[in-house]
Amino acid sequence: MTKIDEKLEPILAEVLRRNAGELEFHQAVIEVMESLGRVIAKKPHYADHALIERLCEPERQIIFRVPWVDDAGQVQINRGFRVQFNSALGPYKGGLRFHPSVNLGIIKFLGFEQIFKNALTGLPIGGGKGGSDFNPRGRSEGEIMRFCQSFMTELQRHLGEYTDVPAGDIGVGGREIGYLFGQFKRLTNRYEAGVLTGKGLVYGGSRARTEATGFGATYFVSSMLATRSMDFEGRKCVVSGSGNVATYTIEKIRQFGGIVIACSDSSGYIIDEDGIDLELLKEIKQVRRERISQYVQMKGAGARYVEDGSIWDVPCEVAMPSATQNELTGKDASTLVKNGVIAVGEGANMPCTPEAVRIFQGAGVLFGPGKAANAGGVATSALEMQQNASRDSWSFEKTEERLAGIMRNIHDNCAETAEEYGAPGDYVLGANIVGFERVAAAMTAFGVI
Repeated sequence: MTKIDEKLEPILAEVLRRNAGELEFHQAVIEVMESLGRVIAKKPHYADHALIERLCEPERQIIFRVPWVDDAGQVQINRGFRVQFNSALGPYKGGLRFHPSVNLGIIKFLGFEQIFKNALTGLPIGGGKGGSDFNPRGRSEGEIMRFCQSFMTELQRHLGEYTDVPAGDIGVGGREIGYLFGQFKRLTNRYEAGVLTGKGLVYGGSRARTEATGFGATYFVSSMLATRSMDFEGRKCVVSGSGNVATYTIEKIRQFGGIVIACSDSSGYIIDEDGIDLELLKEIKQVRRERISQYVQMKGAGARYVEDGSIWDVPCEVAMPSATQNELTGKDASTLVKNGVIAVGEGANMPCTPEAVRIFQGAGVLFGPGKAANAGGVATSALEMQQNASRDSWSFEKTEERLAGIMRNIHDNCAETAEEYGAPGDYVLGANIVGFERVAAAMTAFGVI
């Protein structure tokens, strides 16, 4: 672990004490704290008025019961969460995650990361996150609809286009957003399109939003490669996951001339040395909603499925972990380095463990942290809010052009700030400092609130 500045040690100790057992949240806070010593040394006023303590404490934490009736007529109970972490730069903005692993600590970690990610976009959005321990896998359309309606019945009282604007995340795609928005509209009697993002195009969604996180992460890695006069052309790449982020990361890598040879889901991973057949992958995961093992059965020769082991055992030059937090361990990082990886871009939120990050950085591997590399999704959500506010709808090309520009700016700001603070090439430090300084400036201007 990088040494925490002595002025920040008591602050960190208190954060860990007050949030006992929330290990992912601890991990996210420690990573940021490791970067802030240089800021406090250069700009000591940011240590005044308990600013950092306030930044680590959510403005509001909402936990609620979600009762719903399954197809057998049985009442089911889930728990809903919304952590409204920081609104210094704008309304709370962050996705909803429906997955059995969801708990308060996970949502706080994601919300804390969201503060800095959203600040990096340069757009007027604060940080928040939410979700439920509901598992949509194996549930019928009717069950998912009834759950979403019950969830929104409580959550709607905390939302608004100037207050809090959720989007999707793991387990929450276009179908779920539609059910959530429909219930919000019914309960409030308002067509407030800007209150949710990731909507369908016919009711206020933005073109390129579906592709934005994966496309944006690929743009970020492309910018990193360019600093060493390299690009994706002809390079073998591995992308973990096979959901929205992974799918459109694969698509953009292919457009850039790269070859994605492996992707995964929670059951295992597939290897296709000829390059993943994207249309077949979309058919299996987005249309049929089946396990990735079906890819091999449908593709036939040239592809193989691995049930056990790690996708990171597959040799590649570019690795883009795009599934979930802490999926890429120190052991995995060592394997990737040994096999010649030159760049890693986090498509998911905090998918690399701290040990893995240290190994990549120590080996001189280009490393793009999630709060910078995967900011394209929330950036395009903010563009969707902008279109809703102006009753406008942009073309795919215009939206992607804006996305590409935002991702280049994020890359350049992180690189320049790392250079300014004496750590050239350290995108983790650069991202943390850029995000912190933007939020801290606003919080300082508002006084102690």
